[in-house]
Amino acid sequence: MMRIFIAFEGSFEAFEVSAHESVEAIKQMVKDYFHIPLSEDKQGRCYLELMYAGAALRNSWRLSDVGISFCSTLKCCVKKEDKPTLCVFNAVTQEMMPIMEAMSILEKKVSDLRMLVTQRCGFPVSVYCLRTPKGQEMYDCNTLRDYHTDIGTTLRLDVWDGWKEFLMGCLLGQKLKVQRYLSKEGPVLKYQKRVALYVAAFHGHTELTEWALKQGAQPHEAVGVHPYRAWCHEALHTDVSNCPIHAAAEAGQLLILKAFVNCNVLCLECKNAAGQTPLAIATKHQHKDCVLYLLSKTWSTVSFLKLSISMRIYIKIKQWILRAQSHGCHKSQLGRTKVSGAKVGDTVVVDGFTQPKMTSKSWSKAGDKNWQSTQSKLPPCMQQSGREPVDSLSISQQGTRKQILTFPLLMDTNTFSELQSNQQENQKKDCAPARIKEKHIKNKYLPQVPLPPVSRVNYSHPQFYCTPPSDDRLVRSFFRSFSEYSGRTPRENAIYCLAVASAFKEKRWLQQLGIARVLAKRSIANLTIQGGPAKCENPPEIIL
Repeated sequence: MMRIFIAFEGSFEAFEVSAHESVEAIKQMVKDYFHIPLSEDKQGRCYLELMYAGAALRNSWRLSDVGISFCSTLKCCVKKEDKPTLCVFNAVTQEMMPIMEAMSILEKKVSDLRMLVTQRCGFPVSVYCLRTPKGQEMYDCNTLRDYHTDIGTTLRLDVWDGWKEFLMGCLLGQKLKVQRYLSKEGPVLKYQKRVALYVAAFHGHTELTEWALKQGAQPHEAVGVHPYRAWCHEALHTDVSNCPIHAAAEAGQLLILKAFVNCNVLCLECKNAAGQTPLAIATKHQHKDCVLYLLSKTWSTVSFLKLSISMRIYIKIKQWILRAQSHGCHKSQLGRTKVSGAKVGDTVVVDGFTQPKMTSKSWSKAGDKNWQSTQSKLPPCMQQSGREPVDSLSISQQGTRKQILTFPLLMDTNTFSELQSNQQENQKKDCAPARIKEKHIKNKYLPQVPLPPVSRVNYSHPQFYCTPPSDDRLVRSFFRSFSEYSGRTPRENAIYCLAVASAFKEKRWLQQLGIARVLAKRSIANLTIQGGPAKCENPPEIIL
């Protein structure tokens, strides 16, 4: 038994405990002594937390594991943890997205929840849908209560089939990955470019933004909907009219905003579904730098040869010119009416009737014919008679064009043996200079590496000997069992223990190293209880 001290809300009390007592038992003693009320419900929970040397102690640890000795002082406090109202599992990133809004969101429509999800992940509302835990698709016009959604329910975010890799490339800003998974269908391709620009603007990927702008995507152009749903105007979400400039202003991406305004000044007066300009959106989310930049651009002047007008008037004149040009184009179509939506032969998606195409299938499993066509095939090899060397290979391309790739001629065996013998003789002659040169090169890079005051580079290192294990198979089986039941290799477990011990900031490094060693031994000891994992029907839970 040993005595430790617990500090709680101004009081300082002593407790007689065992050195091998668990942290959970200590918490129970503190709770009973100070009569601390703890509660847990669907909205959150109150719990005790013990602090030692700047780190929070886990319930499964023992006092001896973390070096708590005689007369040590532990700090106790009551913490409150709010549980999320809803959770959304992102099928693209494989991450859980907590929704911490009030319970009143359960009385709202699915469209309101999708607005919150878009603000968190940066996906346009037209590229994904939400599903219940049973897999039922949730439509925007219904409320969350219609799908029996309660506090703590986990919903699923699914995207268009074959779009997972494309959207992951957009999230990471990987231009090559985005280009690889683009569709070959014209309307879908244009829609994907707008989506890529929207996601890149939200996450601040400048390279992907520059590429999308060069591909013809406009920052003040609405993302819109997938061509498969272009005909159902009444069932569309209102935020499908949002533009990439709105995403950049909402996320506070100043560099993206500058690129968009330099591309087209119409972005300054572009309004979203709620009628807000980028300046109003940046002000709402308190992005000070973006607000100052947009203000300076909005109230600037445009100078011509003999005239200077304000930016607002210049934007209105430009909008009027664009409307006049579009009206003239419509008249020049000889009375043809412009058809919007789906046409004969196009693929359409009808809610509740057609087979769902938002199930987050990967590119290869989506059955895209375009993916199969992108696989390169080697041309047939041209056979030549006799023993003449193959010096060219013709590859047929579109039409009658042929590209000839010339390869070097093959050598005879005698010529090759002569060259090989000459190389060996040259190597013998240049052996000594090469060694000296190699030594100088090595010494050249040595000063770049931090070395101790006395360098021991030229001295040979002592040899270390260790006794081999009595049974190598037993050791290998143990490592295999450890990796299987703990989910980490011994090296990964050691790194993890060092990371956990580094949380004790008030301890010196050697003391942290000792804590890490004890935790590593404890994790191994838990696997050898009752004769090892192989003999346990239910293997013990790993502490770390």
